[in-house]
Order: sequence, then C-alpha cells, then structure tokens
Amino acid sequence: MLKSVEDALNLIAAATQPLHAVRVPLTEAVHCVLAEPARAHFDLPRFTQSAVDGYALRHQDLTALPQTLPLSGHVAAAAQSQAPDLKPGTAMRILTGGMLPSGADTVVRQEKTRKRNAAIDIVEAVGPGTDIRPQGEECREGSVIAKVGTLVTPALIAPLATAGVENVSVRQPPRIVVLTTGDEIVSDGSKLRLGQIPDSNGPQLAAWLTSWGIPPLRVEHVPDHEADTRNALERAFADADMVLSCGGVSVGDHDYVPAAARAIGAREVLWKVAQKPGMPLFVAERAGRLLFGLPGNPGSVLVNLLIYVRTAILRMQGMEPPREWSRFATVKGETIQPEPTRVRWVRGIIDYTDDGRCNFEALGGQASHMLGNLAQANALARIPRGSTAPTWVRWMPI
Repeated sequence: MLKSVEDALNLIAAATQPLHAVRVPLTEAVHCVLAEPARAHFDLPRFTQSAVDGYALRHQDLTALPQTLPLSGHVAAAAQSQAPDLKPGTAMRILTGGMLPSGADTVVRQEKTRKRNAAIDIVEAVGPGTDIRPQGEECREGSVIAKVGTLVTPALIAPLATAGVENVSVRQPPRIVVLTTGDEIVSDGSKLRLGQIPDSNGPQLAAWLTSWGIPPLRVEHVPDHEADTRNALERAFADADMVLSCGGVSVGDHDYVPAAARAIGAREVLWKVAQKPGMPLFVAERAGRLLFGLPGNPGSVLVNLLIYVRTAILRMQGMEPPREWSRFATVKGETIQPEPTRVRWVRGIIDYTDDGRCNFEALGGQASHMLGNLAQANALARIPRGSTAPTWVRWMPI
C-alpha cells in the first residue's frame, strides 16, 4: 500500500537517530549543528568603549557652545591594563573601540569639534552618554549566543569567535555513500555504446550533498546483479551513516535493492509513496543507519532527495527541519493538472511582481526522466491530489 507524503515523513523521522556529539574547534564546525548551547565567555563589549573616533569628556563640562577643553591624553583601540583617568575640565582623544577613561561619560565625535594645538572646540551639542558602547551592551558572560540545534554557518563564526568561543559541541554531517545501479549506466566517462547512458545521478547527488557541506565518502557504480548489490550495501553500511542508492527499487527483473537490503538485515521502513515523480522510494534502517533506495530517474531522485533525504540529514544532526511548505504562490500561465490519488511535484519558476506578489509558473518537461528544465527552475511546487487545477500552490526553493 502506498504511503502518503506525511506518513512517509513521519516514518522516516521515527527511524532517524541523531548522531553522537563531538567537540571540535570552531574553525571546523561549519555545516555542523550545535549539540550544546554556545555561550559567551565574557561580556560583549568586554569594557565600556567609544563607538566613534572623537573625544571623551564629562558631559557636565559642556556649559556653553562653542566649548573649549584642553586635551589631557590619547586612548587608542589597543590592549590596556585599566582605563585611564580623565581630569575634570579636560578631554581625551579616543579612537573607535578605545576604553572609555574613568570619569568620562560622553564621547563627542570629531566631526562636531575643531582641533587646536592642545585643545578642542566642541561646536555642536551632544547628549550625555552619546557614542558610548557600555560593557555587556550586546551580551553578558555566560549568555547563549546560539542555541542547541543551530546550524553553524559562516555567518555564525564571527559572533562566536568574538564571544571567545574556541570549541563547540556539535553533531557533524552524516557520512554518506552513494550507489548508482544499472548495467546501462556508464559512470567512468568512457565512450557510450548503443543502449548505454551516462551517469547523471551520481554527479547530481554528489553536487547536492557537497552544497550542504556533506561531500560523499564515495560514489560507486553497482552492476545489476543481486550478489553485487548485496555486497555493495554491506560495504556502504560499514562505512556510512546513510546510504543513497539510485535505481533498482521498483518491480523489474533487475530491481535488487529491497531484497538485498533485507538479506543483510536491514529493516524496511517504507516502500512506495503516493507521489509523482518518485513513487518507488524504498527506505530501510540497520543499526541506526539509513538506506534511501531512490528510483533511477533523475527527476525522481531530485524530489526524494529534497523532500525526504534532506529531512533525515537534518534530523541526524539534531536539527528540526524547516517548514519548507510555508511559502505560497499564485499559479501563473497554464493550469497545473493534479493527480487523482497522488501528490504531484512540479518544477517551475518563482517570480515576484512589483507590489510583492509571488507567482509560480510550471515549466515543460516534467517527466521523471527529464531534468533539462532545472537549468531554469528555482522552485518545486507541491500539488495536492484531486481533480481541480489549483489557483495557488505551496512551494520550496531549489
């Protein structure tokens, strides 16, 4: 019996175990997911400092404009053992990031002053506390910079480093082996004979995984033989947290993946989903490691990769998958015909009108063996089963 998309996602979620947490240097944590909160090791800023290049002073010394104050020192943005003392009735030159002198409560930016030999004229009024960054303004020591389940992106590295974080506890991306099956598939770039086709699934999966920070351990081609399929799965399960196979999961004479998986002790999680393309999806689990037996057609591979495999990868890392289908768009151009009993996945183009409205236009060439429209497509729309062509769709970016 075909599983619904929701049932398939739930079954996969129940079979997915988070990977063990490890502690790694911050510089090695990109594409990993935090297993513990990352906390500030000190206040940010660490001390009260100037936000601009200017002059530190006591606001009470500004009695009239223009106000002339003698200079009593210079504060640079450099390491200091303690804040310098500001003499009453004077100002100190201070640079951006410099430690505010003891006694000062205001910084006047240099654009509002005129420089003399050993004094300045303040020519524009400022309020007390102007252009000061108080100690701990952004966060206090021990406060959470990033919570559990946060994906470490390049954008997160700078805030963590600024907060003194050198090592983080993370769940690393899963180790993945890709198996492509089929006697007709040529994966080594050799000259094609009649009846042969070049491998597109291996490069496609490797490219998507790498873009997610998970270069595959290897991409291996497997002939259409039961023993070869079984041996390849054994090797893959021994090395990887997740195995992605392409082809060999339907009901053809040479579709050996489901039987081979069962033969090596893998437990079937699901087989076949009520969707088009990508119906003959096979998922199995062995010792906490997952096998996604993807159909052979590249369009089906893409759909199942984006909808199911990506979700499992995130859950393995302890991350709640995003709500990909929270986006809505109006159908533009020709109507999209639904399937009576299956969800339909449609590749297309999202664009926006000048007033911000979102439109989705389906592309031609939607058959599961076709991928040419991916040169244009930037979205995948979910078309519910039924008999009425939708006027709007839910979609996710490609």
